[in-house]
Amino acid sequence: MIVCRFHHSMWWLMAAFLVINLLSGCAIDQVHSTAHHSNVALKSGDLESYGVAFITPSTVTGQEEDKQTLAFIFAEVINEESPDVKVVSLAQTLSAINKAGLADSYKAMYIDYGDTGIFRQDILKKVGEATGVRYLAQLQLSDFVQQSRGRFSAFGVRLVQTKEANIRVFMQIWDSVDGSIVWEGTEEVTYAWESGSAEPVTFRIIVEETAQNLISLLP
Repeated sequence: MIVCRFHHSMWWLMAAFLVINLLSGCAIDQVHSTAHHSNVALKSGDLESYGVAFITPSTVTGQEEDKQTLAFIFAEVINEESPDVKVVSLAQTLSAINKAGLADSYKAMYIDYGDTGIFRQDILKKVGEATGVRYLAQLQLSDFVQQSRGRFSAFGVRLVQTKEANIRVFMQIWDSVDGSIVWEGTEEVTYAWESGSAEPVTFRIIVEETAQNLISLLP
């Protein structure tokens, strides 16, 4: 009986130790990414010389509210990774467009883009002039999914969960002078987080990872 009681006590001590460690929020991050890009005509030093402005992203995911956040984070990452590049954020671009009286033309350009995949050169040129840069970056949020599933439970309590998020982003850089695409790339990231914490894999976390991977491919 003494031995059984000892084993029983040890089991409870080990279980308590496990619970404390799991609930402390210790996590294991697993990131898998796949990036592809095509450099059509963007030369090393072009972005530093002429600057880049973000125009309105597009999405087919139904998450329209995430488009501005997507562009905001990408602009932040370029500023951090390439401080010599003049970066015009989406908010600054939209403000410049509105001040220049280009709102209707800009809207028409996007309607045409939805049908053709082409941004009209004459409007791109006006946007470039309004923002004071040559290159315009457009993002497409093709997919974004978050999910959570249990991995381990004890005493009826779920102790470890795998939080997962998957995102796919397409990025094009257009030359506002001649209306051509000079660079494009796509990145798909799957971010898995095993933790006892309730903290999710946020949109910002996975977009920062995606932005860093794509921007590292720029010349």
